[in-house]
Amino acid sequence: MARLPRIDLPNIPQHIIQRGNNRQACFYHEKDFKAYLNWLKYYSLKEDVAIHAWVLMTNHVHLLCTPKKPKAVSFMMQGLGRRYVQYFNYSHQRTGTLWEGRYKSCLVQNSNYLLEVYRYIELNPVRAGMVDNPTDYPWSSYQINALGKVSSLVSYHDQYLTLAQSDTERQV
Repeated sequence: MARLPRIDLPNIPQHIIQRGNNRQACFYHEKDFKAYLNWLKYYSLKEDVAIHAWVLMTNHVHLLCTPKKPKAVSFMMQGLGRRYVQYFNYSHQRTGTLWEGRYKSCLVQNSNYLLEVYRYIELNPVRAGMVDNPTDYPWSSYQINALGKVSSLVSYHDQYLTLAQSDTERQV
């Protein structure tokens, strides 16, 4: 049976989830997290996808992003996945699949839901019991969106910007 095509609309945010095969770890070391973020930045720019929020957990990834053109998220995830798996398999002397099938995605059409997705993604390490405070987890966009850490990876969504007039007010 053929897979159903994804609904992939330009300028509509998407929540992306990609899990490790059998929920196994996809990131072992700091260099793994850094490599993934480096290629996420590269492929998001290449495919014209704005990244609003992200978290890299040990065995899965969440992204909140907005494509600027049709199929941009699919192309971004294909390139990113291919490149990261090559790196990961070589670095850790392994072979085979890393990801559990296709990534999952859902459109985020409601503006209130968009802010909920931001929170869901950035609080994931707290809910998983990895940290008590999201400030303490370095592999998410929380420090960028909530604390003002400078990053060229994150693009603020218009709905996020309506929370307050200034960066300082939004980050309170």
